[in-house]
Amino acid sequence: MQNLTNFIRSTFQEPQDFIPLHDPRFIGNEVRYMEECIKSNFVSSVGAFVAQFEKMCAEYSGAKYAIAAMNGTAALHIALQLVGVKQDEEVLTQALTFIATANAISYTGAKPVFLDVDRDTMGLSPKAVEAWLRENAEMRLLPADSSRQPFNKHTNHRIAACVPMHTFGHPVKLDELMEVLAKYNIPLIEDAAESIGSYYKGKHTGTFGKMGILSFNGNKVITTGGGGMILTDDEELAKMAKHLTTQAKVPHAWEFVHDHVGYNYRLTNVAAALGCAQMESLDHLLSLKRNLAEKYKEFFKDSEFEFFAEPENCKSNYWLNVILTKDKVQRDEILEFTNKSGVMTRPIWELMNRLPMFKDCQTDSLENSIWFADRVVNIPSSAIIPGYRKNL
Repeated sequence: MQNLTNFIRSTFQEPQDFIPLHDPRFIGNEVRYMEECIKSNFVSSVGAFVAQFEKMCAEYSGAKYAIAAMNGTAALHIALQLVGVKQDEEVLTQALTFIATANAISYTGAKPVFLDVDRDTMGLSPKAVEAWLRENAEMRLLPADSSRQPFNKHTNHRIAACVPMHTFGHPVKLDELMEVLAKYNIPLIEDAAESIGSYYKGKHTGTFGKMGILSFNGNKVITTGGGGMILTDDEELAKMAKHLTTQAKVPHAWEFVHDHVGYNYRLTNVAAALGCAQMESLDHLLSLKRNLAEKYKEFFKDSEFEFFAEPENCKSNYWLNVILTKDKVQRDEILEFTNKSGVMTRPIWELMNRLPMFKDCQTDSLENSIWFADRVVNIPSSAIIPGYRKNL
């Protein structure tokens, strides 16, 4: 363990007493753009930088439309609403995820169904989804619109959507998952909060499903301090996403007319200014993070710990690097030693079904999820820029 902390300190070459898990990097036009924003007097959700940030995210991801939101959770909440998720319906997702995924589902009044992940992706398993649907789902004809919809035959609730999360930037098996969901007419919403710059078979994450979302929280690859983005190729959904995130106000020169229950979810122009500058540095930061991942991979090659590398057919952003221990005891020993030594490490999140508000939700065996929960350790993953702190 001392070798691990020594290696991390020598790799980051930073004199500070504490090495964080993931720090933002401001190496471009951040100050300049924010000054421009302030001088323009447009600092809230109206301003040129919001539109520019949306354009940059759409072009980078390959999505036809990108709609900025105040954070990734808000973006996911809107996406779920727009695909038709309603009160008391069910949404398939993974138990091994950050709580925002489950929270956003709960905001709609729907119930998450927590299914297992794959060992090679840490993301929602298509085989687990297929097995659960085979056991629990049946197609029913809805007289109202003559559509065939999937229902849970045990609860009589409609299965309204599926939300995989690309854990630590590693894409799930999207082709296989989409094939399973197509059999049951279940829309896919990608929680790509952690995976900007990650690709599955050459296509950016967040652009496979009906909608996808990104996050720009302070600990992500790039940040707006707090922010999110909705991605979609559907023009009508894009228009409604923008409408709902701006209080559903009908455009008018002076009247205040609103036609839906809307949300104050739009990103501010100040945050978007920061985002535009960060987007300009994204490819460079991703390259630095891949370099770090390669150093870790080499270091752990002959180690008792396994370095978790990007899955087959994927290019991961390596947002947070992962090592796997032999068991929970060893995991906890590493966490205690490294953190006491001033090197920040973290376990993976508590499984969602173990939290009090989700303890009664449906699950499968969660065999792989439990396996990961006992073994994952995140290690420092910031992009390494020599002299960065000194030059601030």
